[in-house]
Amino acid sequence: MKIHSAIHAGGTPALPAGRWDGGAPGMPRGKSDSGWAALVAEWKATQARLRQRMIVSPLEPLPRFVAGVDCAFSADKKTIFAAAVVYDRETQRVIEVAHAALPMNFPYVPGFLSFREGPAVKQAIRLLRHEFGAILFDGHGFAHPRRCGIASHLAIELDQPGIGVAKSRLIGAFGKLPLKAGATAPLLDGEEQIGAVLRTQKGIRPVFVSVGHRVDLASAVQFVLACCTRYRIPEPTRQADIEVAKLKSRSAAFTPLHCSHGFGRS
Repeated sequence: MKIHSAIHAGGTPALPAGRWDGGAPGMPRGKSDSGWAALVAEWKATQARLRQRMIVSPLEPLPRFVAGVDCAFSADKKTIFAAAVVYDRETQRVIEVAHAALPMNFPYVPGFLSFREGPAVKQAIRLLRHEFGAILFDGHGFAHPRRCGIASHLAIELDQPGIGVAKSRLIGAFGKLPLKAGATAPLLDGEEQIGAVLRTQKGIRPVFVSVGHRVDLASAVQFVLACCTRYRIPEPTRQADIEVAKLKSRSAAFTPLHCSHGFGRS
């Protein structure tokens, strides 16, 4: 298994403090800062522009190699860690891992997760060298107030097929969902279907699947199920969650491995 890192020894980001991919020192970081309203308006405009570039089409054939991504935060909430993995559906093994860390410039603002976590996630994805046919994101895509959540935002910017697989609902409503594995229900915002509520295992809580980019909802649901083993969460994002948790826990003593090799898990 290959491991790539963009983190300095000690777990610090490999960029100067106050810098991020698309940002600059001195940017407003909260509602009390001057310029915050203008920044949020700019974020909304960015989401609207990206939404116009979204492509909805079947994902055919379903790819063997899948990227999964997830994030975590340092104890002091000053650094965001990201992990990206490439998962082989046939062997059910992680074959590549990439790490990244950046200063966290913004608090959590519902509907704007991609501006907080996106730069670190993109950096980790761009470190991957093995091919992959789609990216699973721990977040929403089309199931978003402006139809451009983190799964859509980043997949469109990277021009990769992307699927949102969120553990909780951001917006929308749904009806009764059967208890059996594979059961689905439409996620509706008014009369518009914005995603699907999917029960990946019998009797457990569902996940919320939505289109990111270059995929349609039917193949997104099919692919998420194809990536699940015996857990609620599909393996690519579950493994990314495991990797970023390990990264966070050892960040104080972390020594980066650049394009180094290790053994994959069975």
